[in-house]
Amino acid sequence: MNSQPQAPDRNLAMDLARVTEAAALAAARFIGRGDKHAADGAAVDAMRLVLNTVAMDGVVVIGEGEKDEAPMLFNGEKIGAGGPACDIAVDPIDGTTLTSLGRNNAIAVIALSERGTMFNPGPCVYMEKIAVGPEARDVIDLNAPIKANLEAVAKAKGGQIRDVTVVILERDRHNDIIKECREAGAMIRLIPDGDVMGALETAWPDSGSDILFGIGGTPEGVIAACALKALGGEIQGRLTVRNADEKREALDAGYDLTQVLSTDDLVASDDVFFAATGVTEGDILRGVRYKGESASTETLVMRSKTGTIRRISASHRLEKLKQYSKVEY
Repeated sequence: MNSQPQAPDRNLAMDLARVTEAAALAAARFIGRGDKHAADGAAVDAMRLVLNTVAMDGVVVIGEGEKDEAPMLFNGEKIGAGGPACDIAVDPIDGTTLTSLGRNNAIAVIALSERGTMFNPGPCVYMEKIAVGPEARDVIDLNAPIKANLEAVAKAKGGQIRDVTVVILERDRHNDIIKECREAGAMIRLIPDGDVMGALETAWPDSGSDILFGIGGTPEGVIAACALKALGGEIQGRLTVRNADEKREALDAGYDLTQVLSTDDLVASDDVFFAATGVTEGDILRGVRYKGESASTETLVMRSKTGTIRRISASHRLEKLKQYSKVEY
């Protein structure tokens, strides 16, 4: 008898679409209401409820919430209705602040791969990142100067640095990166939050974004790696610590804080599933829209093994959702 864990053998991304749709529908009730924890909590409850109906034996390897004490699907949580053994990376809302303020590009997002293939960052909740799309794959280097990376991307895309648009989280810690990009002559798109979508856009056709730089969350880094693997892009990361205690904890756990982590380091599987549903209006995904007793969502689902990318527009009758859900939509 074969005792090895069963790997996913069907397109679970379609099931994951139901998960992110449920989270987005719950979170959207809090758009602009100034309470990011309430929005995140609603998304977590909805996501957990639907995840437990999916035919998988899942373990949450990457759970969001630790760095800001938000509600969360916790690391190590077992989830699913039984089936293939899977690692799960989840961010019930990538952009809780965006949601609470009614700003664009908040999404509910999840990624899944076979058991033992997702990177677990341990105590490190932030990482330095660089991400690009397929055209610039294999030309970037996290250890290289900013200008050198911009030159490499420009050459790979058949242009000059002045043609390159850089996505950067608008944080004080990125002031030097912003300065170097400006001095090199690149265009810059500063985003207030949501660097999963920022990384994804570097690989999305006609998004206008070419490369992402900066320090962001490790959960978002692993999830972005899953999306970029499906899109043929690349991400590199390096763990970063906030204080001496976190550094000591990471080193004691055996983490190399100098190592550049490749896309394959962040998610080793070649069969990765990804789903994201718009919560607020976005550059790629439309946000949740309510009308009377119905609501509409737009979801992106991808599988790296097949290279399939689907955009799903769905209409939901809220009274039907309430029949099998404890979540208030």
